[in-house]
Amino acid sequence: MCGIVAHVGSRDCVPILLEGLAQLEYRGYDSAGLAVVNRSGGLRVHKAKTRVAGLGSSLPARFKGGPGIGHTRWATHGEPNDINAHPHVVGPVAVVHNGIIENADELRVKLIAEGAEFISETDSEVLAHLIARAGGYLPRSGGTEGGAEYAADALHENGTAANASTANASAADASTAKASAANGTAGGGSGRNGAQASGKAGGTGKRGSARNGDGTDRALGTDRAPGTDRDPGTDGDLEEAVRQALTSVVGTYGIAVLDARYPDRIVAARNGSPVVLGIGDKEMFVASDVAALVRYTRQVVHLDDGEVATVRADGFHTSTLDARTTTHEPSVIEADLHSYSADGYTHFMRKEIHEQPRTVERALRGRLEERFHTAHLGGLNIDARQARAIQRVKILGCGSAYYAGQVGAQLIEELARIPADAEAASEFRYRNPVVEADTLYIAVSQSGETHDTLAAVRELKRKGGRVIGVVNAVGSAIARECEGGVYLHAGPEISVTSTKTFTATCVVFSLLALHLGRIHDLSPADGARVIAGLHALPGQVSEVLAQEERIADLAKDLTGYHGMFFVGRVRGWPIAREGAQKLKEVSYLHAEAYPASELKHGPLALVGPDLPTVAVVPDDELRDKNISTLGEVKARRGRILAVGHGTLDRRLADDMVEVPKNEPELDPILLSVPLQLLAYHAAVTLGNDVDKPRNLAKSVTVE
Repeated sequence: MCGIVAHVGSRDCVPILLEGLAQLEYRGYDSAGLAVVNRSGGLRVHKAKTRVAGLGSSLPARFKGGPGIGHTRWATHGEPNDINAHPHVVGPVAVVHNGIIENADELRVKLIAEGAEFISETDSEVLAHLIARAGGYLPRSGGTEGGAEYAADALHENGTAANASTANASAADASTAKASAANGTAGGGSGRNGAQASGKAGGTGKRGSARNGDGTDRALGTDRAPGTDRDPGTDGDLEEAVRQALTSVVGTYGIAVLDARYPDRIVAARNGSPVVLGIGDKEMFVASDVAALVRYTRQVVHLDDGEVATVRADGFHTSTLDARTTTHEPSVIEADLHSYSADGYTHFMRKEIHEQPRTVERALRGRLEERFHTAHLGGLNIDARQARAIQRVKILGCGSAYYAGQVGAQLIEELARIPADAEAASEFRYRNPVVEADTLYIAVSQSGETHDTLAAVRELKRKGGRVIGVVNAVGSAIARECEGGVYLHAGPEISVTSTKTFTATCVVFSLLALHLGRIHDLSPADGARVIAGLHALPGQVSEVLAQEERIADLAKDLTGYHGMFFVGRVRGWPIAREGAQKLKEVSYLHAEAYPASELKHGPLALVGPDLPTVAVVPDDELRDKNISTLGEVKARRGRILAVGHGTLDRRLADDMVEVPKNEPELDPILLSVPLQLLAYHAAVTLGNDVDKPRNLAKSVTVE
């Protein structure tokens, strides 16, 4: 959802922040902003309801410096506008935040009673106030919380520059006001002596001068005179201020904090929202996604929940909220910058649809065991004896991951003959589920950070359930929380709409079903049959993609309707659900999926000439049942687009997309690909932002 990028080092950080934010645009956002410490020690902020490119083109003159933090916001509290955009500034402190502070209203009331003045409607501004106060910054009596000396530039819709935190501050004061900072320490390291900071607050242990509200000089020391803003009882340590502030917070957060009084560091913290540290050459980075880092480094550290990190140019230090030091070994990012390039395609969604033959090959590579007609999945951490003891499989996911889980449940029941079902993780976590010792729980998430799925994993672990993960992002929270699992190896997926990761997930479930089936009662002959089908998949996906031009013509025609029905039965039902979701996500046309057998139990009342039906009709044991459903629709003069195999009589449908025949268990993987192309070309026809659909985000890290 929201995106965070931060940098500390000798370089001007502004181009790095803008480039990083541009790499995070796929996560979805409505506004963007930057905060940097300039060469004069001033804190400068520029933010607006605009795209990253618009933010960059509207930067004020000489907007440069470092360290700095950047953010793309996806609104949860307060409408998308300039003021609600991040960073949020209180005095010398600027904060960017991903997540939701659940007790923000309670904290806001308390802070207002103590004299705080809030500018925005967001929950995130509470963090800026808490950290600033914990760090010794207090507002002047009758003054604004931001303070003139820390003025921030913000681009408003009328194109004028104003201070997003303090409307009364002048732009000139923003870049010129200075004060001496303390010899502070953070995370066990020593800060720079006499580090320059802008504005009203000075550190303990050094004397300096700043400007009073009336323009006169005032001394900054350990004595706090009326109107000054440092409490002598605080030590000015930024990491400790962040730690102290977070003890008051209930909710999820991934944050990066900048304090102009400590221009050698950035402090980051995580609880339920991803934060990654990037290790460079005499520079360090902080981001919410490795996509923002691949241009600059391949060495990363993933923070765990409840961790705080102080990042300086020469390294980092991590600790828990109760100040216990933690250790991390850096990992290497698998993807490179090319993986995040559109590579000549107009949209990432189309590129990722066409990458699917290679995606399937990568998902299969090294995992098929021809000798024993099975699949080798070493990361499961489940031996044969433990696998035979599994009496039930429960798959949890959200959105496309949930629908892929339905495909997986069907595969496991068919091949392994183990009862299996899929459930939305967002529902499972709240219904106080009965957790059974002999049930294998599988958490599915492309990002590995999906909030509801991660919460379900933690609830299962708390109750003693066995959980494995099926995720794409290496080192993600779900991957680290689970006892074992399988990586998709699909590579980065930039478009908000899942395509290649849905296909890769279904392929991985095929492997898991084959693995469990051969341990249970699947015969060697059936194992060999499934393996042959898996080998055929990449080429067959390519055959489907070769029909793109015709599918595009169908999509253009169908966009003239206000919506569509999608129907399927058993193996086709989750594919119908996924197809409907794809269409509504990117085309904004209403799309509704039903089990084909349920059509006559109510939805048939809506069928007619004005509502087309997309029918998923595999050539399996239920083909005749599906043909009956087509007849019911045709009898009411409903238009039908059938997606199926060549054995289907073309007279049964107005239009048909034919896919190659594989094994019945694997056919759903192929049947989903035409529906991806249909959704894509419908969106293109309607002129929509295909890769960044409205109101949606790639990685849903909030409730």
